[in-house]
Amino acid sequence: MAATRTTEDRAAAHPPAPPAQSALPALPGLSPRAVGMAALLLTVAIWAAFALSARALGASTLLPADAALLRFGVPLVVLAPALWRRRRRLAAVRPGPAAKIVCGAGVPFFLAAMYGGSLTSAAFVGAIVPGMVPLFVSVLMAAGGRPAPRGTQAAGLVLIVAGVAALVSRHLTALDADVLLGTGTLLVASGFWALYTVGLREVDLDPVGSIGLLCLPSLAVIVLLTLTGVLPSGLAHAAGADIALFLVVQGLGVGLCAGLLYAFAIRRLGPERSAVVGSLSPAVVVLLATVLLDERPTLPVVIGVPLITLGVVLANRRPRRLRSGAGEARTG
Repeated sequence: MAATRTTEDRAAAHPPAPPAQSALPALPGLSPRAVGMAALLLTVAIWAAFALSARALGASTLLPADAALLRFGVPLVVLAPALWRRRRRLAAVRPGPAAKIVCGAGVPFFLAAMYGGSLTSAAFVGAIVPGMVPLFVSVLMAAGGRPAPRGTQAAGLVLIVAGVAALVSRHLTALDADVLLGTGTLLVASGFWALYTVGLREVDLDPVGSIGLLCLPSLAVIVLLTLTGVLPSGLAHAAGADIALFLVVQGLGVGLCAGLLYAFAIRRLGPERSAVVGSLSPAVVVLLATVLLDERPTLPVVIGVPLITLGVVLANRRPRRLRSGAGEARTG
């Protein structure tokens, strides 16, 4: 009879990568959990700002290539000394995982998210891009031989699909081609981000190294596309206020702070609690878009966003037997 490999055997054959060192110092007077929660809430705010900037790009003097230059260039400038010290570890990353990271969160993802946002709304960006990631990750993991989600996790994935269907329902009946195209493009962007999520699990890099692995080739690609005229740039003639806004939101916020803060939050709170709080991002985007961009949430948005939020919470829940096993491991 053929021998079957237990969970312990698989864990021994593929030990988890050592946890990344915290990039943020402990704050006096606050518990580690409180600091982790603060970091996670800041991350959610940055994610919301990304969705808003995707929608606002069309009304600015910047072009998508300009925003991409700021998104990938600023983190490299800020982290240059730290990345130089990690150059050997970066060079040792296998091509497969590196390609997943670079394609998943690099230029293809960025352009898809920005284009999709220009055709839809901030609510669509904030709900569809992060909301569909658990479904796409499950598909990728199942394609790699992992068991398909069941129970609560499967129910969460169904709710996510129902939420996205609710978002686009009004535009299906009215046949709004631009919104449907934008929605499809945002789904592609979400699929890219799922690829990035899977790739991150396959590399042994701390958050700073992961940012470098993403930004360095992405900046090279966007510079090449700009110099060859494939993507036009208007950075030289853009308004200073627009440059400053996207430098802060995309370069410092999304490109630098979100990656460091989210990794820190996961270390302090654990992946499950982080995913639950992070699922608030779509709702935050809708609220901010109402205030800042004068977007009035329609009935499909009011129905779809809560469904997606609840679906993400359920899809990120670990099975009870895994949680109890983890508790026994901690107390044993």
